[in-house]
Amino acid sequence: MSIGILTSGGDCPGLNAVIRAAVLTGTKLHDLEFVGFRNGWRGVVEGDLMELGRPQVMGISKQGGTILGSSRTNPFEGGGVPRVAEVMEENGIDAIIAIGGEGTLAAAKRLTDEGIKIVGVPKTIDNDLSATDYTFGFDTAVQIATDAMDRLRTTGDSHGRCMVAEVMGRHVGWIALHSGMAAGAHAILIPERKTSMDQIVEWVESARARGRAPLICVAEGFQLDTMDDAHSERGLDAFGRPRLGGIGDQLAPEIEARTGIETRATTLGHIQRGGTPSAYDRVLATRYGMAAVNSILEGHWGRMVALRGTQIVHVPFEDALGRLKTVPEARYDEAAVLFG
Repeated sequence: MSIGILTSGGDCPGLNAVIRAAVLTGTKLHDLEFVGFRNGWRGVVEGDLMELGRPQVMGISKQGGTILGSSRTNPFEGGGVPRVAEVMEENGIDAIIAIGGEGTLAAAKRLTDEGIKIVGVPKTIDNDLSATDYTFGFDTAVQIATDAMDRLRTTGDSHGRCMVAEVMGRHVGWIALHSGMAAGAHAILIPERKTSMDQIVEWVESARARGRAPLICVAEGFQLDTMDDAHSERGLDAFGRPRLGGIGDQLAPEIEARTGIETRATTLGHIQRGGTPSAYDRVLATRYGMAAVNSILEGHWGRMVALRGTQIVHVPFEDALGRLKTVPEARYDEAAVLFG
């Protein structure tokens, strides 16, 4: 068999580890051949391929990003099922391993429903895909955000400032929750829980009353209770969704005006996506890559590998689509005990 691999959507640490594991498992144990589609679904519809053998994947598991490149191309805007089938037939490709988030897997499901043989690997640093306990890249993003907030605390302490750290999280607050707890933030603001400015000010002033320089962790999709939509001032992305970012810059001057504490905001942005993956993400991504090959050999088309507890399982695409894995109310209330 010949297998095509693609990475689509936003990049994240661990993608290369998936590629490496799939290629090594398939070539060493099952005599499979692999090719890579460059730049996600764009490479599929354009027939842009590269060789993927042991020399190409040697030592890449520790590298961030993806050696295949990525894009947010929608294959149904580039010819859809007929074009994908044509490219696969022309290049002797029997099946595809699609590594991506909700958008990538939604496209994969539509293609599978029309007869294209695809196995999915979940990828999102937001950790918001249902049907899997964790996605690779999340642990690395949390560590990067935690390190950043540890640094912000030292400069905040030096000047007696309130520091606001804005992290990724369009619809869910997993990165904010985990990194905020790890860094000892005095407030964590997430999309799942609208909060009033009065409450934020109360937390800030409580921290100051104890002699602390307040630290606020806010997800980019957070909304005050007076807001109807998440803050966006950067236009739309390729899927027509608002590009989020900047809520920290909106909160900082209001906090300063209400408390009299000099307040600074820092947006981490794509820093959270870059760099080398953590050990946890390398191991999880490697296990996903190996499991994806097994899925192909067993003919689990239209299914995604997933983590349940410590076990890798195979679940239908539809189980991962349609609803996001949000932060449960109990988890947020647990963290909120430590606010202020």
